[in-house]
Order: sequence, then structure tokens, then C-alpha cells
Amino acid sequence: MDVAERAYAAGRTFSDDERYGLRSQIQRAGVSIPSNIAEGCGRRSGREFVRFLRIAYGSACEVETQALLAMRIEIGDQTVLQQLLIDVEDVRRMLAGLIVSVLAEDGGR
Repeated sequence: MDVAERAYAAGRTFSDDERYGLRSQIQRAGVSIPSNIAEGCGRRSGREFVRFLRIAYGSACEVETQALLAMRIEIGDQTVLQQLLIDVEDVRRMLAGLIVSVLAEDGGR
């Protein structure tokens, strides 16, 4: 949820020209992370949970790429984007650990 909030905060620092471009992309990818974690958890199956955790991981990679692009083309607040990158790295690390843990509980399937 923190990354989703930070993605929205970063998007708000983009110009109005980016409303339907990179701003929308980074915000939607940010929301996708907790949404997929929640959906996977609600499936009540280790295998399904891992599937959705992997999707959430992919969304975190999208946020990272979009934040890096925004920094490279110099749109948005660089400090907010840098903090978003730090947060996304933490989330990716946590997701990777959770995936390994759930797989271990589920017999590695």
C-alpha cells in the first residue's frame, strides 16, 4: 500500500501533459501491487497465491522502470521518485522472500 501511495504522490508531481501517459501508468502499476497480493491471498491456495505474488512482483518492476524513465526524462519531483525507487526495491525483496516461503510451505509446487 505504501508503494501505491508513493506512486500516486510521484504521479501528482508530473505535469498535466502526463495525465494520461506516464502518470497514469505509474499509478496503475503501483495500485496493481497490493491488489494482486490481496487477490492471491483471497484465493486460499498456495499455488494461486504465488501466481499473484509473481504478478505483483512484475508490477513492482513496472513501477521501477517508470520511475527510472521519469527521472531520465526529468519529469516529476526527483526526490519523490528516488524514494519510490527505494520503496519498490524493498517491496520486491519482500515479495521474493514471501514467494520462497509460500513455495516451501506448499511443497515447492
